[in-house]
Amino acid sequence: MPVLLKRLGQALLVLVVTYVLAFLLLSALPSDAAMARFANPELGLSNAEVAAIREEYGADKPLIVQFFLTLGGFLTGNFGYSVQTGAAVSQMIAEALPGTVALAVVSFVLAIILALLIAVAAWMPGAAWLRALVHSLPSIMVSLPSFWVGIILIQVVSFSWGWVPVIEPSPVQSLILPSFTLALPISAPLAQVLLRSIEEIGAQPFVTVSRSRGASRWWLLTRAILRNALLPALTMAGLLFGELVGGAVVTEAVFGRQGVGQLTVEAVANRDTPVLLAVVLLAATAYVIINLLVDLLYPVLDPRLRRKAHS
Repeated sequence: MPVLLKRLGQALLVLVVTYVLAFLLLSALPSDAAMARFANPELGLSNAEVAAIREEYGADKPLIVQFFLTLGGFLTGNFGYSVQTGAAVSQMIAEALPGTVALAVVSFVLAIILALLIAVAAWMPGAAWLRALVHSLPSIMVSLPSFWVGIILIQVVSFSWGWVPVIEPSPVQSLILPSFTLALPISAPLAQVLLRSIEEIGAQPFVTVSRSRGASRWWLLTRAILRNALLPALTMAGLLFGELVGGAVVTEAVFGRQGVGQLTVEAVANRDTPVLLAVVLLAATAYVIINLLVDLLYPVLDPRLRRKAHS
């Protein structure tokens, strides 16, 4: 229980710091979102009308008042209203979130599968050149830009081969190419951590003794090595999940998917600060929750940590 309370306190602190930094950085932009949107001479609005709009959005209040009003709104689930569309930000996010969550979960699972396949292929016996090629795959994958991978997949898989349509696809088809595009660079660092951990654990004396007694490489990998190697990989997986939101921005823009990424692109283009602040806090919350779950899973996977927690 003390460990859980400590982790919850740390998670809450991260969210508070994220909110403060995001609010201050967005407030430091020249003028405000309402002025940037409505003080355009082409709209033909008078100064009084612009002032009334700023008052409606609370942009005329002192910064410290805006800070606590916005904070109170977030604590009660009121994210304010979009300056661009006038719609409630909570409604906009609720409509965009399911598509992004589906993309993130499928991409994350696919990234884990790719990383495990690379790690297992590198450990199993085979030709030296083939194992060297497998070891070099993560370095190649991590260097591939997401937008480039997405464009290549659209050109080859959709247009040249005709396997997956990009025009009016089904819900499942619409996830295939974006998920692979997002999973490819995410799986690379995870595979690197797994490879390094498997090599270190594979060099331990107990592995040498087990092999001398006739244990197969596959038995050692599944029963002893992989479970211990998953501990550092679990931490890396939690950190990488936080990058899925940033990767989703590019991926959803390339494939024209409606989601939080596309919503972020439009908010940046229109300087829609209420939407941007909500998206930043949403991403931070997802990141904190995932890492909190990872911290709580560590004692479950490692008996030594479990004994330490009870001592």
